[in-house]
Amino acid sequence: MGFQFQSVASVAPFLVDDFRISYGQVGMLMGLYLLPGGVIALPGGMLGQRFGERRLVLIALVLMAAGGLGMAWSESFAVASAGRIVSGIGGVLMNVLLAKMVADWFRGKEIATAMGVMLTSWPVGMGLALASLGTVAATYSWRGSILLTAAAPAVAFVLMLFLYRDPPGAPAEGTERLLVGLAPKELALATIGGLGWGLFNASYVVFLSFAPAFLAGDNRSVGAAGAIVSLGIWVTLVSIPLGGLLADRLGRPGPLIAGGTFGVALAMVAFPYFDSPALWCVLVGLLAGAAPGALMALLPKALREAALAPAFGVYYTVFYLSMAAMPGVAGGLRDRYASPEAPLFFAAALMSTVVLAVVAFRVVERTPSAAART
Repeated sequence: MGFQFQSVASVAPFLVDDFRISYGQVGMLMGLYLLPGGVIALPGGMLGQRFGERRLVLIALVLMAAGGLGMAWSESFAVASAGRIVSGIGGVLMNVLLAKMVADWFRGKEIATAMGVMLTSWPVGMGLALASLGTVAATYSWRGSILLTAAAPAVAFVLMLFLYRDPPGAPAEGTERLLVGLAPKELALATIGGLGWGLFNASYVVFLSFAPAFLAGDNRSVGAAGAIVSLGIWVTLVSIPLGGLLADRLGRPGPLIAGGTFGVALAMVAFPYFDSPALWCVLVGLLAGAAPGALMALLPKALREAALAPAFGVYYTVFYLSMAAMPGVAGGLRDRYASPEAPLFFAAALMSTVVLAVVAFRVVERTPSAAART
């Protein structure tokens, strides 16, 4: 999913030239991939509960491949947008269900560590895209780059079909009762948690998407700029699982989240003003690893097991609505102020607000529910 999502940012200059579009429209193409989450996430979580997560993940991977093919063969911005939406529907559906599947396997165990390992796949995919797709586009065409991102979910389909197994004691596919209702407190926790996770990811995605264009404007090739920014992503191979492990061991995720997010925001602000961009990218990746596992573990730890599937649906609805809007805003700021630094400052501002969402989550979590008060 990360590989396919990041493809537009990796070949952005080629899309601007070929389709004669602005960077604001490039940002729209990025956001369109996540926009279906505002509609698909909630029913996706509940349908997975009813028909089986593994079965729906396989369908999601088919949609991702089909949408990638559609964009690769498009001749206009409108058709490319339609392809992004189709692949985004698949990506959203898969992402919601994978979080529930990991939670089922590791509930009551080291869940923050497990979530951290799972979440590493997102930046790894983005790093692969940044390091390779720009070069492929320059050597062959941007369409060849997009075709590679359609092949990735096809490979994942084979892996999921033959290798994944449900956890012991899980209901058989199609036998679990569909649960719709959430208590008000559960709904509030899912909403706030999704907002915090959305702000974190929106910040990181905006930085990774617009930092290469900033560096490319300094007499670097698109491929070289993407390779420099991708260095920070490779660091997250270690930093994200380590952050989850520390959250489990320390039992106090709050300081990790606060220290990591504020540190990342400062590094993003410093990035345009100092030399050695590779060093700042590595620092962003290192500090960004502190928060993801702890953030994703908040909801499973706070909710009853029966409410987790619909709660993750709400969680990801808010997450995707937050994510879908921000790349377009960042691209619009770049166009409006004719400043390649503007999206980077916007990313830092988003990252700084994550702690506010975590504080709100804790306040609601500690507030007695109506049933407890009566």
